[in-house]
Amino acid sequence: MRHNINASPDPFGHLYFVRHGQSLWNVENKICGATDIPLTRLGHTQAIETGKQFVAQGIHADEILYSPLSRAAETARHISEITRIPMRAEERLREQNFGKYEATPRNGAEFKEAKKQFVCRYEGGESMLQLAQRIYNLLDDIKAQAGHKTYILVAHNGIARVIQSYFYEMTNEEYAAFGVENCTIVRYDFKA
Repeated sequence: MRHNINASPDPFGHLYFVRHGQSLWNVENKICGATDIPLTRLGHTQAIETGKQFVAQGIHADEILYSPLSRAAETARHISEITRIPMRAEERLREQNFGKYEATPRNGAEFKEAKKQFVCRYEGGESMLQLAQRIYNLLDDIKAQAGHKTYILVAHNGIARVIQSYFYEMTNEEYAAFGVENCTIVRYDFKA
């Protein structure tokens, strides 16, 4: 498990992002997207260890916001039980709906190219721009409270990509290739 934690104070506020623990379709190399796929036994263990990591590092937050999909909700529950940080479902953290690509191989050539098309909606799904709008809106809301509240966001790899693009400049290729491992903790600092 890789963690990218910097506990130094930041006058503009910060948040922590955690990708959910390993899911059944992660093991099977399938795109989960908006499909509600449960954690594996290892995924539960990863989530428990992540909660312990927050405590060991002395990281404090006011609230855990999590995607309502069970793999993220269960990860958040484990972290909350260990840290005693209250948790609340946040609909905007739901993973992108990948439409026709759900349940297909994550490393499929067609899907890799489709991730570079930000305006096109996946058949039966949502576009990258639609996803970015809801995540950027959420991050703007959180930034408005930065300095007063610190959040842990528990969500998905697609959400991780958008959050990374909110805080850092990225090319289309970098965006499409970006990802974090299950239960990785990443700190993001807001700037003025």
